[in-house]
Amino acid sequence: MSGYWPWWAGAAGLALITINYALVTDRSFGVSSAWDRVLHWRRERRLERMDEEFTDERALADALAAATAEHFGSSPAAPTAPPAPYGTSQPLETDAESAVGKDTSVTSPGPAPLVTQAALLVSIFLGGLIAALTSGRFHLRFDMGPGFRNVVTANSTTMIVLLFVGGVLVGFGTRLAGGCSSGHGLNGCGRLSPVSLLATAVFFGTAVAVSFLLWKVI
Repeated sequence: MSGYWPWWAGAAGLALITINYALVTDRSFGVSSAWDRVLHWRRERRLERMDEEFTDERALADALAAATAEHFGSSPAAPTAPPAPYGTSQPLETDAESAVGKDTSVTSPGPAPLVTQAALLVSIFLGGLIAALTSGRFHLRFDMGPGFRNVVTANSTTMIVLLFVGGVLVGFGTRLAGGCSSGHGLNGCGRLSPVSLLATAVFFGTAVAVSFLLWKVI
């Protein structure tokens, strides 16, 4: 592999990765959310331990009901339904029980385990490193290339400041949009999520505008 994949092969590879991840884990493939959780691993581990205490949703509902009754006192018994006429069948469960069952069945899975998302980030780094080493393209560099020097700046201090500010803005935008451009574009648009469709349109529209500004004006 001495060259880049064609665009259609890269698109097919990304599609297979996202589809396979969704089928295996029943979750969306997202790198920015994994990065955020790994950075705040103490908080996430505490939340995981709390979730492990209430894996049974029926037990959680009973515990909440017991705590409510203890704090506010027992509520009066609910009125019983009038007896059904002779020959009609009685429902096997109440509407509340049916609603609980429906809510439980459609509950979306929680986030992936913290260890899994940490392994995802490490695998992305190792995969890129292995690909660069095997293709003979790996070398350390401390600039952004001739394009950045010619269009933006050739001063190393200014470059570091601009990259830092840009990284902060990217992180802010990711939190504001609820995901990065790859997550919305690959996963959200694949699920036809309105939020992801709008976010991706804003991403690409802004990129086109900035590219036009750099190319035609600056």
